[in-house]
Formats: sequence, C-alpha cells, structure tokens
Amino acid sequence: MDILQLIDRLEELFNNAKAVPFTHNVVVDEDRMLELIDQMRIAIPEEVKKAQQVMAQRDRVMAQAQEEANRTLQIARDKSEQLVQKDMIVQEAQRRADQIVNQARNESEATRVDTDNYVVDTLMQLQDQISKMSNQVANGIRMVQEEQMRKTPSSEKAETK
Repeated sequence: MDILQLIDRLEELFNNAKAVPFTHNVVVDEDRMLELIDQMRIAIPEEVKKAQQVMAQRDRVMAQAQEEANRTLQIARDKSEQLVQKDMIVQEAQRRADQIVNQARNESEATRVDTDNYVVDTLMQLQDQISKMSNQVANGIRMVQEEQMRKTPSSEKAETK
C-alpha cells in the first residue's frame, strides 16, 4: 500500500476518534492505530526500494548513453579512416568526427545530469513524505501519552475515596 494512503487512513482514524469531553484530546482504537503503524513500517522500505529502482534505472540510462557514445565514436573513427587518403575530405571528416564526439559527450552529460536531478528530486520527495509521516506518528503517540497521563491521576483519586 502506498505510504500516502496509509497516512490518509491514519488521519481518518484520528478524525473518526471519539472526543474526550472538555479537552482537545481524542480516544483512538489502539489496534487500528498499531496496525497502521505496522503497515507504515512495511511501506517505507517499499518506498526506499522504489528509490533504488530509480537509481538503477538511472544507471541503465547512463550505460545506454555511454554505449551510444561509444558507437558514435567508433562510427566517427571508421569514417575518419576511410577518408584519410584525401586531403580536403580528411580535414572535413576530422571536423565532423570531433563534432559528433563532442555532441555525444554533451548528450551523455546532459542525460546524466537530468537523471541525477530526477533521482535527487524523487529522494527529496520521499524524505519529505517520511518526515511528515514521522511527525504525524509522533503527534499521535504524544496525544495518547498525554491522555494516559490525564487518566492516571483520575484513577488514583478514585482509589483514595
């Protein structure tokens, strides 16, 4: 399940919780809360796997770009060798080969930069999602603990009467 869906379910659990009269606190179903937390723990590694897949895809794109650059270089070298015997044609072939090599390098570098940017953006989004989820879980824990603290003195008073 997608981490954002789990966060939505956590929020729904909170919104459907019963309010404690005269406070800003709510009572949530502990089993459902713990189940959602467990599902989040499972989903986070999935998000990390997705990020790793993106990085693997970037590596494949880089390898393809390098392979294309190598093919282009080889084609340029082959053409250059064929035209070596003619003076003017040789100069033109060398210029064109250099242009092709530079273009291939530029395209390869542009692809690498684009891929790196995509990976960084994706990882930053994942980091942001994980941070938001962590804050929501921490707030839920804090609210439950505060509720427990409020209930503990009440039960002690009842026992002393």
